[in-house]
Amino acid sequence: MSVLGFTAQAQKTNNKNSATIVLVHGAWADATAWQAVIPVLKAQGHEVIAVNLPGHGSDTTSFAKISLQSYVDVVKNAIGDRKNVILVGHSMAGLVISQVAEEIPGQIKELVYLAAYLPKNGESLLSLAKQDADSHVGKYLQIDQATGSAIVAKDGVVDVFAADAPAQVGEYIANNIKPEPLAPLATPVTLTDGKFGSVRKVYIHTVNDHAVSFSLQNTMVKNNGHISKEYSLPSSHTPFISMPDKLAAILLTASK
Repeated sequence: MSVLGFTAQAQKTNNKNSATIVLVHGAWADATAWQAVIPVLKAQGHEVIAVNLPGHGSDTTSFAKISLQSYVDVVKNAIGDRKNVILVGHSMAGLVISQVAEEIPGQIKELVYLAAYLPKNGESLLSLAKQDADSHVGKYLQIDQATGSAIVAKDGVVDVFAADAPAQVGEYIANNIKPEPLAPLATPVTLTDGKFGSVRKVYIHTVNDHAVSFSLQNTMVKNNGHISKEYSLPSSHTPFISMPDKLAAILLTASK
């Protein structure tokens, strides 16, 4: 009994000291992107929340009602009154987590940018993406102004997002890609040194990325000037598919 009691107490202590890890997916994705990573994080005693943004996955919010602020609000609602939050943003969600940190800096322990857009005040995803000469997105991107949406052509999906994924997974992604609302991509963030600037930040580079190129990732980190730690994965844009264990190991290291 004493051994069991000690074990239970140890687990309680571990949970008390562990962070909440909040995962925010990128464009043309949804919360299921993290399904291979979540169990590894939970096994180490962390509470893990995978946020599904409006208009993604099974959420049917009209694109006309979706804004960058609506993304931010959904993430803030998921965080609730939690403190000590490790907030992870993939790709487009770099803008989202940056704005969340500006609005609730005291609740965020750390921002983790995974192959993510890392903005400065006044920048939008589109303004950053225009600087990315090495990205493959442009040649496959199809804009529909009438519906306020954008999509990556089916024949470019694997090249852009998942060149190192198993063939059947890449095929599944290509066959199931949905349009992405444009408004959040064109909206600039409003960030201050006193709030956003005060939150610790780390960046996880994806070296073989055809969506947000490694060169742009490096430029954004250099321009930000406040990244405390950098990690690299030899992956495409979606390491949560191709190397989830390695990604989880970095997230666990970064959360300490």
